[in-house]
Amino acid sequence: MAQAGFQLRAFVFLDSMQPQYASFVGTITQGDLPVEGMASLYVEMAPGNEVFRVVDVAVKGTRAKPGAQVVEREFGMFEVHSFSQADVIQAGDAVLERLEMAVADRVKPEIASLQVITNVDPYQAQLLNRFRRGSMLVPGETLLVAEVAPAAYINLAANEAEKGANIKIVHISGVGRFGRMWLAGSEAEILAARDAAVSAIESVTGRTG
Repeated sequence: MAQAGFQLRAFVFLDSMQPQYASFVGTITQGDLPVEGMASLYVEMAPGNEVFRVVDVAVKGTRAKPGAQVVEREFGMFEVHSFSQADVIQAGDAVLERLEMAVADRVKPEIASLQVITNVDPYQAQLLNRFRRGSMLVPGETLLVAEVAPAAYINLAANEAEKGANIKIVHISGVGRFGRMWLAGSEAEILAARDAAVSAIESVTGRTG
């Protein structure tokens, strides 16, 4: 059972990790490495220290493997994955049962910022490339910068953007108060990626406020 004041900030299922997305996650994860085609579950909560108990519930009795377990100043987040969608769904059900919560108790995500920057300047590309963990941003490309709250939902946005368009993942950050992603490509592909990401975020149900 969740303690008083517990908040289920994000509970999001990815049905199939896309090639770039899975590869990017592999560069930052400290746990079991995911690969393309795996299903994944991200859960974010407050207070952050609750994540340790909830991860224990998620991995015991299922074949889902933990890829991330992060506690920062305000929130905790974890991710589990498997080639079997059923295993990942089972892990999520176990978490909800232990917390005595339902999917409807999660926070509905909001897009905090969405920018499309065409014909990226060479100097700005160089600056951004110093902080990226994914593909290089090439001068002249179009850049999509998106910011979502709660942070863990940015993983859904990035994965669905890759499904919907031929883009490059430059960087994703899904920890903290906001989740952020940088995607690059042609203007037409970036606009398609933006629409796919927005549609995915807006389709998530949950409580507001």
